[in-house]
Amino acid sequence: MSDDLERRLAADRPAHQPLDLDRLRADLARRADEAGLLDVAYGSVDSPLGPLTTFVTPRGLLRLSYAGEPIERQLDELAGRISPRILESPRRTDAVRRQLDEYFVGHRRSFDVPIDWRLVRGFRGEVLRAAARIPFGSVSSYREVATAAGSPNAYRAAGNALGSNPIPIVVPCHRVLHAGGGLGGYTGGLERKRFLLALEGALER
Repeated sequence: MSDDLERRLAADRPAHQPLDLDRLRADLARRADEAGLLDVAYGSVDSPLGPLTTFVTPRGLLRLSYAGEPIERQLDELAGRISPRILESPRRTDAVRRQLDEYFVGHRRSFDVPIDWRLVRGFRGEVLRAAARIPFGSVSSYREVATAAGSPNAYRAAGNALGSNPIPIVVPCHRVLHAGGGLGGYTGGLERKRFLLALEGALER
């Protein structure tokens, strides 16, 4: 699909016109989207925590990753689990980017982008849905989240589920702490967790 569209786009270009790869990719993504052939779109977002990559499907936000997670590995995983029809498309991911920008400058307290939960199932999915209900500026404990997910004694499993959250920040696993107030773990590192809690007023900077 991509090779065919790329050949057609190149054929449309006058011979004297230099090849603009960014424009070519944007045109490719637009045409694929219009043809219903774009199942997963991804784009980058600048943030105080470093560059983020967002992955969006027609159902909603599928994944959000921090810098350091190799994009090729993520694309391979999503191609196998969701669809191989994946392209970079800032146009399709712009709504998520705008909401993240608003959040980081203090103008947004909750996200209203739809979530595509297909990467999480069973108890793990229930844990992340429980975390998604923790209000801005509040914190919860691993046991409380496990209880909300239907298994009060499975707090260690809840911790594992939160540690593998594919949509950090938007699904706010950073709001879950140890019962005694300790930070616990965080997939993006404890410095990022501290920053997010401080941004939300739940922890002093």
